Amino acid sequence: MALAGLAAGAILAQAPADSSTPAFSDEVSVAWILVPVIVKGERGYLNGLDREDFTLEVDGRKVGFADFEPRGEAPWSIVFLQDLSGSMGVGGRLEASRQAVYHFLDAAKPGDEFSLATFAMNSTEVEVPFTEEILTVQESVALWEAYGKTGLHDAVALLPQISGDSRNVKRAAILITDGVDNASAISAAAAREIVQMAVLPVYVFGLESGDPYANGKSGEEIYRYADVLNLLAQMTGGRYFAVAGPEDLKEACAEVAEDLRYQYVLGFETVATGKPGYHRIAVSVKDRKVKQVLSRKGYQGLAPEVPARTTAR
Repeated sequence: MALAGLAAGAILAQAPADSSTPAFSDEVSVAWILVPVIVKGERGYLNGLDREDFTLEVDGRKVGFADFEPRGEAPWSIVFLQDLSGSMGVGGRLEASRQAVYHFLDAAKPGDEFSLATFAMNSTEVEVPFTEEILTVQESVALWEAYGKTGLHDAVALLPQISGDSRNVKRAAILITDGVDNASAISAAAAREIVQMAVLPVYVFGLESGDPYANGKSGEEIYRYADVLNLLAQMTGGRYFAVAGPEDLKEACAEVAEDLRYQYVLGFETVATGKPGYHRIAVSVKDRKVKQVLSRKGYQGLAPEVPARTTAR
């Protein structure tokens, strides 16, 4: 589904109005599934873990992984997916969005690459395909203007295509939005199903979109859109950040940057033929100091190869 050679400024097609998800044939070529993993202990990130420290299960069954990327200094590929709808033009939200992007550009190291996509109304535009040219991204960000309604779910569903040309094993998407959707052709659930085909965690900066766990006196959700954004982040192995001001934004940027630098990546092959479906993923670590393991919850596609390869590619 990668849009190879997509030119800057090209417009991606609007999602179909029937809210259907992509159709899959019964025979699909072998796919390589990547599982980004973040491991934390009592004192922060755990670096220096070996392949043997990890256990990967798919649908409750242990699976070997031929690829293992442990290097914290490995370059990253980041997709910025920016909301440019009219509601982002108030309360300093657009300027806050710019500052978030600038934070990651300022922290860039050799080999890091960035792609920039924006959405408003019923279209999503790739303003900058993957590049290491920081100035190109900065110039595009400076020209942002807010307009129209919000097609959030349609834009999220295009992440597998937008991220398809990334070169680095370590990669992520950063979605910056106020969370309101009033123009999408597909539902939030359909968008999540489609984005499962991407092999990248989605980090969400919810600008004034609130706490997804906050309930009113009668038990109803106070921030309905925050709940949707949080679920998207959790399902893909990312994190949701409720951003209420500049300090929240700085903290969110710093935490995501650390996540990516300390990200391990496990990779395994699928079978060559069969009926695709959703497969649950669980990753555990033997180290007793581990307090938290963050990874994607599953993927859409074929089952893992059995027996899985355990030698390096």
